Amino acid sequence: MTSSTEASTSTDQRLAELVAKGFRFMHPRNPDGHVVAVIGVRAHHNVVDVVWLRGEDDVVATRMPGDETNYLTPTRITWRSAGPAGEVLTELLDLPDDRTPGSVLLRHAVAS
Repeated sequence: MTSSTEASTSTDQRLAELVAKGFRFMHPRNPDGHVVAVIGVRAHHNVVDVVWLRGEDDVVATRMPGDETNYLTPTRITWRSAGPAGEVLTELLDLPDDRTPGSVLLRHAVAS
């Protein structure tokens, strides 16, 4: 069984890995000034990855097409995971950067 301290350290390590991969984080607050979530966004290749952390056991990560206009409530996603921070962050870190497993990547012809 993993202790709460071990889980927090593991989550901190995974968040540091996300920062190293280029994620930018914001910390929205309620009217009293308390942080209500930690949201990370990374646009790369032809996709955008977003992760919401509302608590150690309440994390949602999504990958969406790069042309999606609303990152916080997307209408199209190519991958999603929800659950405890350790599991979801690991899955997000394990995704290949240049494609989404199980989806078709369409390449547009470049005019010369």
